[in-house]
Amino acid sequence: MASPHAPVLLDEVLEALEPRAGDVIIDATFGAGGYTRAILAAGATVIALDRDPTVQPHADAVAADYSDRFRLVRTPFSGLAEAFEGTGEAKLDGVVFDIGVSSMQLDQAERGFSFMRDGPLDMRMSANSDHGGETAADIVNTWDHGPMAHIFKLYGDERQSGRVATAILRRRAEQPFSRTLDLAQVVEKALGGRRGAAIHPATRVFQALRIAVNDELGELRAGLEAAEATLAPGGRLAVVTFHSLEDRIVKAFLTERTGNAPGGSRHAPVTVETRKPSFTLKFKGAVEAGEAELAANPRARSARLRAAVRTDAAPWGRIAA
Repeated sequence: MASPHAPVLLDEVLEALEPRAGDVIIDATFGAGGYTRAILAAGATVIALDRDPTVQPHADAVAADYSDRFRLVRTPFSGLAEAFEGTGEAKLDGVVFDIGVSSMQLDQAERGFSFMRDGPLDMRMSANSDHGGETAADIVNTWDHGPMAHIFKLYGDERQSGRVATAILRRRAEQPFSRTLDLAQVVEKALGGRRGAAIHPATRVFQALRIAVNDELGELRAGLEAAEATLAPGGRLAVVTFHSLEDRIVKAFLTERTGNAPGGSRHAPVTVETRKPSFTLKFKGAVEAGEAELAANPRARSARLRAAVRTDAAPWGRIAA
């Protein structure tokens, strides 16, 4: 069996990034350092980013082995450009994103990500109370029915989002939510249990709360914009996603930036795109995990890798939400 923290699609990511001696590559989701160590082993320098302070022991272990070619910057994706500028490096040759919650975070009950382990209903990737920001408990205890049902549907694809929101409002009127298993049980009861289902009944609701708490989709868009603005011509971009909403954002970004966006309606005025493509695709479509990796690491079943190479064209800038 693979390690619970094994990086997904590692061989495919390395093939897309093509790390070599002299390259500078950003690992925008350091986590336990799986991608970083493989990139360093290939001879490149790594600037690792992570907003989660609990990754520091893993960073210290990497720094002990590669002190001259590794540094960690505590920042979300939206700080990528500033993080790179702060290093003083001349050019950026690659960026890799591994989107979503890590198995390491799920294993920490006190973080509140897991509906299988009891803990405070938190879910902030930037850590706990001393870092501020809205928690999952804040959302389920204060949001109105409509906005709450909306995120359950949009971010979690929960078909019974209204029913779940109603159950949460009814229960919180009696007692506010503070623990993960408490919320999971209320969601499970609202959905009729769904015993025997392929996934736990609370999966979609917990996923939606995590995405909302951490503004994951906004951070992804900001990270892609920053990578486009910062990568040198010939620089490689590799993005691993685990959720259809994330993959849709990456696919749309690369489709547009490679000049392959479909034209408008034949009934609408013709608009001519004058900007030159800022990327070329490394391969068409998305790469998925093979049978061997799926057998060793079930987390890889929903993983999708897309990759592209930066051209010398000017960056296009903001991504439409």
